[in-house]
This record gives sequence, C-alpha cells and structure tokens, in this order.
Amino acid sequence: MNAVASTQAAAPNRRWLALGFIALAQLLIALDATIVSIALPSAQAAFGASDADRQWVITAYSLSFAGLLLLGGRIADIAGRKRAFMVGLFGFAIASAVGGAAPSFAVLVAARAMQGAFAALLAPAALSLLAVTFTEARERATAFAVYGSIAGSGAAIGLLLGGALTQYFTWRWCLYASLPIALAAAAGGWFAVPDSTRRDRFQVDVVGALLATAGLAALVYACARASLPFGALSAVLLALFVVREARTPAPLLPLRILNDRTRAGVYLTVICAIAGMFGAFLFLTYFMQVVLRLTPLQAGLGFLPMTVASQAGSWLIASRLMPHVAPRVLMAPGALVAAAGMAWLTQLRADGSYPTLVLPAEVLLGVGTSCVMVAAFSTATQRIEPREAGIASATVNTAQQVGGSLGAALLNAIAIAASAGFTGARAAGIVHGFAVAAGAGVVILVAGAFFAALLITAPRPLTRA
Repeated sequence: MNAVASTQAAAPNRRWLALGFIALAQLLIALDATIVSIALPSAQAAFGASDADRQWVITAYSLSFAGLLLLGGRIADIAGRKRAFMVGLFGFAIASAVGGAAPSFAVLVAARAMQGAFAALLAPAALSLLAVTFTEARERATAFAVYGSIAGSGAAIGLLLGGALTQYFTWRWCLYASLPIALAAAAGGWFAVPDSTRRDRFQVDVVGALLATAGLAALVYACARASLPFGALSAVLLALFVVREARTPAPLLPLRILNDRTRAGVYLTVICAIAGMFGAFLFLTYFMQVVLRLTPLQAGLGFLPMTVASQAGSWLIASRLMPHVAPRVLMAPGALVAAAGMAWLTQLRADGSYPTLVLPAEVLLGVGTSCVMVAAFSTATQRIEPREAGIASATVNTAQQVGGSLGAALLNAIAIAASAGFTGARAAGIVHGFAVAAGAGVVILVAGAFFAALLITAPRPLTRA
C-alpha cells in the first residue's frame, strides 16, 4: 500500500490528532524565528559580543535553513516523511538544549545553525505529511487553514514568550522553551502521524547543497564585514552551484524553475521584502530596549501591531483581492507600502517615542509585506506541473530565509558603520545608524517593487492562460 492509500485508510480521529502534532511542529519553527530576537540584547551583553557579530544569532538560523531546505525535502522523500519528521524534532530539541547551555557566543551561533539545519528537514516533512494525510477537499482546506494560522501567529507568540522569558528568567530560556514543544510533538507524532513508505530511490545532490550553503554563507559574511574577497568567493561558489544544477541528473533546484520570468520575479521580490522586514526587526529590537529603555516583555508587546497589521493585510486585503487582480498589482504596491514604513524609520531619534516613530512604521511594514507574501506563495506554484509544485514552493521558502539572512547582515553592517562615523552622544549615534540603515532598507524594498512590476507577468488567478 502506498503512502497516500495508507493515510486515506487512517481513522478520521487519528488524522485530526495528527494535524495537531504537525501544527505543533510548525509552531516550533515559526516561534523560533522570532523568540531569540527579543533576547538578543541580553545574550549579546552576557557574552560581550560585538555589534558586528550580534546578527549571526539570527542569520545562522535562517542561513542554514535556506541552504538546506531543498535537501531536507529530498531526504524526507527518501527516508520517509514520518522518519524525517521525528529526526527533525529530536535534532531541533538537541540543538535547542545546546544553545540554552552555550558557554560562549560561538557555541550559541553554532547551535542556532543546528536548529536551522533540523528545521530544514522538519518543515518539508511536516508540510508533505499534511498534504498526503488530508486529500478530501473540505478537510484539506480546514487542515491548511489551521496550519497557516499557526504559521502566522507563531511569530507573535515568539515575540511575547521571548520577552517574558528574558525579563522574568534569563535569555537562555528562549532556547530551552523549544524543548517541551519539540518533545511533545515527537511523542504525539510517533503514535498519531501515519507511516509513509519510501518513494523510488533517486540521487541526493549533497554537493549542490554544500555549494549553495557555503555560497550563501560567504555572501552574508561579505555583507556583514564589507569583505570583497568573501564577496568574490560567494560569486564563485554560487556560480559552481548553478553549473552543478545544470549538469546533475537529480538537481536540488531544476533551473527551469528559475527560467520562468514570473517565478524569478517572485523570488527576487520575496528576498527584498523579507530583507527589509528582518532588518527592521533587528534594529527596532535594540531601539526599543536600548534607547527607549523598554523591558524585554514591553518590547515583545511593542511588536504586536506589526503582527496584527500583517494578519489584517493577509485576510482583509490580499485574500480578497488576489482572485480578482494580477499578482503584481498586489506585490508591487505592497512592497512600496513596506518601503514607506522603512522611510518612516529614517526619522528615528534618541528622544523619539514609540507611538510617533515605531507604531506607524510597524503598521505599514506589516500590511505591505503581507500583501507581497500572500501573492508570492500562490504565484510561485501557478501554472506549473504538479510534480514540480513542491520544489517551486520550497524555493519561495528558501528565498524568504535568504532575504532574512542578507537583510539582517547588510542593514546591521550599515547601521554600525553609520554609528561609528557619528560625532556626538553614544545614544544619538546608535539611533543615527539605525536611521541610515532604514534608508538602505527603503532602497531594497523599492527594488522589490521594481522586480514585481517588471518581471511578474502572470494574469489574475481566475484568468485561464
């Protein structure tokens, strides 16, 4: 019996129970993307890490996630989805324990990279389990709605939980918090998630995965340190990755996926949108806690308007307009609205206030980015063969993680350079750096709007090609 048949034969109650544990795994991934952000100032102070190195706590996670996501999907297909799901959960738990007990900043960064690597195995396994477990149209819609809402709310939960744990316990509990979630999902998944047989054997492009990960790591380091040698190394490694994918019989990323003008435009727009968003997360965290002197919990609450605006943009704007307009009609203006939010942040000053400087920017960023992302996920898999829908969707996720890594590294480096060249009080210099970095974020987001308007030519979804 194949995987689909076996899951269809599963008892209905078991399917819904399985959904609960699969959603719990997705919560773990979404939560961990933000829970450490609020704790970053405390962790940096505890280890005496430099301002230039602090962004690696964020980028190590997103970078390994991005570089290994396509490989993780392939491994899940070979090893079996349930087995990959369990290994991903246990590996994530171990990495979280190592990070929580980290004796040095380097170990913390390494643990975050481990979390990203196991998330790259866990995420495609969870999504594919969901896809084969729910095949009836109405049940499938309900299951994916639950899964999507968990993904959307996980970031907000991470910010609030991270703030509370950092304030009332220690920043280390922001990593330890993943342990009970991962172990509960693993224990329940062992009994509730249906087994899946292995698919036909095929090659795994490990060389391609190593080239992609190393090339992206070199690129992020080049952005963080303004290093031309690492920039050149990145170009060579990524070029070798393209050559490898063109020649190997089982590529991680078939180049025909990228040859489509619309999909290429989607990926570029997503990279720009998430780069701006992650950059804003990084320096707003420091602005609220270091400059405005908010507690970690207050800073977590301070990010809630962005989350609420993002959900409102998804449900009230993007989901309603998407069936009736071409994707670029949502994505290009969405990127410009997010750019307006970043432009607002160029007015940051040491004696500023949250309601006048931070709140309006968060609302604009949340609404704008959500309009980009909702349309992006739909458009990336539009008019594509069903057998390649998974790889096209996974590439959007990869673009997200790449954008987050590059945005945090580049904007952090710009902020540090601008602060170093500022003459005056230290607090004023820090804020000046954030404002200059926000200006660079505006350029990145406007570039995203340009890519969306120029490259994304797909018609509205209801229009038949």
